[in-house]
Amino acid sequence: MKLLTPVTVGDLSLPNRVLMAPLTRVRADQQHVATDLIAEHYRQRASAGLLIAEATMVAADARAFGDEPGIYSPAHVEGWRKVTTAVHAAGGRIALQLWHPGRASHHDLNNGVQPVSSSNKAIRDDTIHTPKGKQVYPVPRPLHSDELPGIIGLFRRGAENALEAGFDAVELHGAHGYLLDQFLRDGVNDRTDAYGGSLANRARLLLEATDAAIDVFGAGRVGVRVSPLVSFNDMKDSDAPALVAHVAEELQKRGAAFLHLRHAKHDGPGEQELARIARRHYRGALILNGGFDRDSGEAAVQSGWGDAIAYGLPFLANPDLPRRFLLNAPLNPVDEKRLYSPGPKGYTDYPFLKE
Repeated sequence: MKLLTPVTVGDLSLPNRVLMAPLTRVRADQQHVATDLIAEHYRQRASAGLLIAEATMVAADARAFGDEPGIYSPAHVEGWRKVTTAVHAAGGRIALQLWHPGRASHHDLNNGVQPVSSSNKAIRDDTIHTPKGKQVYPVPRPLHSDELPGIIGLFRRGAENALEAGFDAVELHGAHGYLLDQFLRDGVNDRTDAYGGSLANRARLLLEATDAAIDVFGAGRVGVRVSPLVSFNDMKDSDAPALVAHVAEELQKRGAAFLHLRHAKHDGPGEQELARIARRHYRGALILNGGFDRDSGEAAVQSGWGDAIAYGLPFLANPDLPRRFLLNAPLNPVDEKRLYSPGPKGYTDYPFLKE
């Protein structure tokens, strides 16, 4: 099957097209350092064509979940180095997702620091887990124009630290309603400066952060994830096709390694249209993600709709997912009650196929 054939993604030669999607699991320690348990989790899944590690904080005041990992200090570099060493020893390849939550956070998670965003629009009709229990999302503080070089600097430092930690690539998290997406989509961004208004202006922060990562890793080891039709974190955009076309064109100009499209529903007509638009404007590797199984993933790469498929929950429960696809073997069910609980249960205790 084509899913199990090699593919080139920028400067990376991948042995298969079954990638692991970035998934937050909150197993870092209280200083946001990746642990031995995290290293074992990714080592087990090293047969993926590429592991894309979970959303990782680029700043100390960019916490949104609890014990998510960071990449802003020497201790984080050392923690992640254990992970990359374990993955490489098992024959795998691993990228790090660079992330800032922006307004999708709370001051009680960040020592009283008010969340920031492109505007003062808060996430509506939802709550966030904090040390004081569930609370509504606070009104964020719009970032001033003169603060944005500092935000770009956070992503640059994150890329530098990721390189030092031994990652093979990085992905800029421009999806799911986090900070870069809060600038990208006009459902939140109502600015009137050089980072608001036109699509080119709204994409500026994402692309400048991407350029910073390219300065560090080289274009062939940098990708971007976007989710124009995903409404998570109270997000929307008035013209998703134009957004994808613009981002795809800009990544093509830069020679970026991959464009990662996160779908709300992979077989929805709107999502398929976005993939076709991305393919027209971007000739690098197109990664698709969002509810694919073995057969629908195979159909997508066979048709040329995408070059690789990023699997989330199936890879969490099946560390040997490529082998299970090869043999068309049954999949382990996901232990959803333990997705975000500490410890190895529901994390490193899923069984492999017997030889």
